[in-house]
Amino acid sequence: MLIFNNTTSSSSIFFLTAFPGLELAHVWISIPVCVLYTIALLGNSMILFVIASERSLHKPMYYFLSMLSMVDLGLTVTTLPTVLGVLWFHAREISIKACCIQMFFVHAFSFLESSVLVAMAFDRYIAICSPLKYATFLTNVMSLVIGLIICIRQVIFLFPSILAVNNVSFQGGHELSHPFCFHPDILKFTHSNPWISSFWGMFLQLYLNGTDLLFILFSYVLILRTVLSIVAPQKQQKALSTCVCHICAVTVFYVPMITLSLAHRLFSSTPRVICSILANMYLLLPPVLNPIIYSLKTKVIRRAIFRLLQFKGSRDSRVRGLRGSWN
Repeated sequence: MLIFNNTTSSSSIFFLTAFPGLELAHVWISIPVCVLYTIALLGNSMILFVIASERSLHKPMYYFLSMLSMVDLGLTVTTLPTVLGVLWFHAREISIKACCIQMFFVHAFSFLESSVLVAMAFDRYIAICSPLKYATFLTNVMSLVIGLIICIRQVIFLFPSILAVNNVSFQGGHELSHPFCFHPDILKFTHSNPWISSFWGMFLQLYLNGTDLLFILFSYVLILRTVLSIVAPQKQQKALSTCVCHICAVTVFYVPMITLSLAHRLFSSTPRVICSILANMYLLLPPVLNPIIYSLKTKVIRRAIFRLLQFKGSRDSRVRGLRGSWN
């Protein structure tokens, strides 16, 4: 992971790119992109508010979901200014320092999301494979401990990365492939040998996200083995239905991320517009789809949202009635 740099290059900026070859259609493209960002911000904020306000949702499963929503909000806020800046105002210039700071947060939130998905997989494993131990083992304190472990894990691996590449210098004045700063993308424009940084970036990608994905797959192997041992088909279906949302969240996060990383590192001939589309999918799919999936598939959250909306509607009607009586 690259972050701050001490370089003084002939040009101290990079040029961001949204959709190469489609510059004339940026205004029209910005409409669905803006809608997706709005859905991501409102959806994840709604999930957080509902979980915080409903005491019945103060359980480990929903604590992990609130962590996922916070990470999705962080990822959305990190990239929103540059993406909409390029699409709306053609503000393509970004300083190398600002680019590195944005890149750090993009990858930090990406690693955090991967870790939270592991915690959610562990929650599903305990709930299905050891249901009698669930309430005694996964307490509120244990959920807090898991959250702290996730944060400490990121610091352990990202802080040395900042120190290791503090003296990496960049060749400014180049055009990037995305409307945000992505490590494999700016790696091509370093004065120093890029292989060391590339190896370290690939190591972090494989170790953090790779091991997380292996843990998730292994937990679902154990979950599937437990479910298949259940005799009643209805109980099998009920057990698997509790994992549907998490499986969808894992899919919409890992598939675009792995595809984008491979497109940059292994397939140098990939058209730039394809990389741009993959990058926007990588950024927007998880924050947009996660709150929608959990709201539609989780009855408790859906009912809590309906109660919240009904309460707000009834309160507004009472306020209008009082105003009418005063008039």
